[in-house]
Amino acid sequence: MIALVAGATRGTGRGIAVALGAAGATVYCTGRSTRERRSEMNRPETIEETAELVTAAGGTGIAVQVDHLAPEEVEALAGRVDKEQGRLDVLVNDVWGSDHLWEWSTPVWKHDMDKGFRLLRLAIDTHIISSRYLLPLLIRNEGGLVVEVTDGTWGFNETRYRENVYYDLAKMSVNRLAFAWSNEVRPHGGTAVAITPGFLRSEAMLDNFGVTEDNWREAKVDSAWQVSETPAYVGRGVAAIATDPDKRRWSGKSVESGELAEAYGLTDVDGSRPQVWRYITEVVETGKEADPADYR
Repeated sequence: MIALVAGATRGTGRGIAVALGAAGATVYCTGRSTRERRSEMNRPETIEETAELVTAAGGTGIAVQVDHLAPEEVEALAGRVDKEQGRLDVLVNDVWGSDHLWEWSTPVWKHDMDKGFRLLRLAIDTHIISSRYLLPLLIRNEGGLVVEVTDGTWGFNETRYRENVYYDLAKMSVNRLAFAWSNEVRPHGGTAVAITPGFLRSEAMLDNFGVTEDNWREAKVDSAWQVSETPAYVGRGVAAIATDPDKRRWSGKSVESGELAEAYGLTDVDGSRPQVWRYITEVVETGKEADPADYR
């Protein structure tokens, strides 16, 4: 299996890349941050580290520095994969890199417009550019899979306003892109699906809350954090779809990590099965009293 994870530097992208590696895949890990140069996110994680983790998990990790807003770079990437592998079986569009741009719960007339449009370009344009140049390689053989990574399923997002207009539009748009790709790859035997993790214990989130993976429960944050998950959880879900002979049943859908865990009998690294979206809708939004442990 030949896979490419666009935006594999950290968080969900890294979790998916490593899980695909554990399934034996050769994974091209792309992003802007390398050991020589950081992206505007200014985080320490690198694509080389991700590639090494993929290889350690049992696959073959290949780090390629790519700015997915630059069509010529993505076109060159597609050419390299074609030359080296002759095929692409899995494309994961996980580019984001916009944490520093969005202003929490800020109305449009107060939100910095330049930052907002930059966010949209990073969150949406990158996914379209990647698909433009990589889908021709993916549809060459039947059974190809496209994964669009977002925050919140279509069903969740369509009835809730997600913090500000730029973030809301970005995350709803990515769900729609998966539906679009499902229609475009279906005649070629392909599958496309939108996937959202839950409350993610990414490297940046752990840093934001001043905790580590060893003491994450000590973070002073709302109760939904107690139903959070590691990037491996959604990664295992993606790997399960990628290796599923009946993967087409997911095509055009928008699903969350907990749903995939139940469908495939998966767990997070601690053996639990977090269901944070259900916790949010059943407990947080209703004011119901419940033990977060009952949703793990």
